[in-house]
Amino acid sequence: MEFYDAINQRFSVRKFKPDPVEPEKLQRLWEAVRMAPSACNFQPWRFLSVKSPAAREQLGEVLRLPGFSPQDWSLQAPEFIVALGNRDTAWRRDNESVLAIDVAIALEHLVLAAAAEGLGTCWICAFNRKALFRALGLASPWEPVACTPLGYPDEPWRRTDRKPLGEILKEI
Repeated sequence: MEFYDAINQRFSVRKFKPDPVEPEKLQRLWEAVRMAPSACNFQPWRFLSVKSPAAREQLGEVLRLPGFSPQDWSLQAPEFIVALGNRDTAWRRDNESVLAIDVAIALEHLVLAAAAEGLGTCWICAFNRKALFRALGLASPWEPVACTPLGYPDEPWRRTDRKPLGEILKEI
């Protein structure tokens, strides 16, 4: 798939087929993540692919956050990816970490590569961070930034509204 086709075909998938993702596709996705840029090339990320039934069962609590709809639907995907950042190794600007930016760039590489492979994803940033630490046995300095299910969509492609270019771009 052409790059711009992948961008245009990507949408937030909330229903997945149970079919596993082929190892060769996963390899290409992880290579895309590996090639993502980061501040000073520090690459302060780690990705967890949560597959074991025991670990996935624990994620139910993680995906329920007061004020948000439960996101248990994301666990129907054959892969559930957790993007972590290392606060100790991320570059700092004005004494503020750019960790979330670096990890988000790497995860977006995964998201676009998935679209190019005919796979679906959905960014999830609303989750119970403390529950995720407990469920997956995480420890400092690793910090969860975002999650995404990954698999074959079991729903039709849909276009979501986008602001006109004139609203998001200003030439000065």
